[in-house]
Amino acid sequence: MSNIVFGPITSRRFGQSLGIDLSPLSKQCNFDCLYCELKGAKTVDKAKEAPSTQEILEALGEALHKHQNIDVITLTANGEPTLYPELGALVEGILKIKKEHKLLILSNGATISDPAIQEILSKLDIVKLSLDCVSPKCFKKLDRAHKGIEIAEIIEGMKRFRKRYSKELVIEILVVEGLNDTEEEFQALSAVLHDINPDRIDVGTIDRPPAYDVKGVSIERLIELANLLQGLHVNIAYKKNYIPQKRHFSKEEILELLKRRPQSFEDIALCFDEQSLENLQHLVDENVLHVKHIAGVDFYTTH
Repeated sequence: MSNIVFGPITSRRFGQSLGIDLSPLSKQCNFDCLYCELKGAKTVDKAKEAPSTQEILEALGEALHKHQNIDVITLTANGEPTLYPELGALVEGILKIKKEHKLLILSNGATISDPAIQEILSKLDIVKLSLDCVSPKCFKKLDRAHKGIEIAEIIEGMKRFRKRYSKELVIEILVVEGLNDTEEEFQALSAVLHDINPDRIDVGTIDRPPAYDVKGVSIERLIELANLLQGLHVNIAYKKNYIPQKRHFSKEEILELLKRRPQSFEDIALCFDEQSLENLQHLVDENVLHVKHIAGVDFYTTH
């Protein structure tokens, strides 16, 4: 059972997380994304090799007894976790034993238009879905979905799910050079994301060896693209060892920046020089700016 639940991992986004791999023996996914860290594999529409619900719950019980400082239980997979054939029964079982722990799923979003999947995921505390592209051409090239999966249906599914789901919804965008790193794609993403209305958006790029010959973009480009998602709570994922070029912002410039898009604490630390941080704190002290905690991340905002 030790190959089902893997040990606690530190997540800057959700706290201490205990991951459950629903496909521990092989990659089983309805996408074959170019950037995937797993070796490329033929797409599937259902998982055939999977541990039983009983095995997982027994292993989870042992792990929770052993690790007392867990904040989040994460459903993931070598592939797509919503393809797990007993997902509904598993979620019900976890809800009975998880106590104060939050339950999170990391999904590529391909099945979110399915009412049965929506019903299951609506019981979770945090749902994180991928949305790398909204244009069919980009989606086909980058995410390489199983036959019959269309990006328009995924988007509509996300909108319907948001209407019934009032807990923490996070959308993840992974940017790949030459594919979804254009202003046009991000402007289209911005329009769709405003309609979906997630609590938080994570924008990142490739930081592990990918399955195929593709490259990530620079942190500077990530920031430029994230700034196109105006009026949304965007968190930029970047390597911890990145040393940015700090910039100076006056109080007026800080206000204009935050009117366009709320900034996370990490984004501020990435870009602001010491004097800018002091200007920011003065605006908070004067009650001109406010701090909001959204889906596990703190943001500075003007309202």
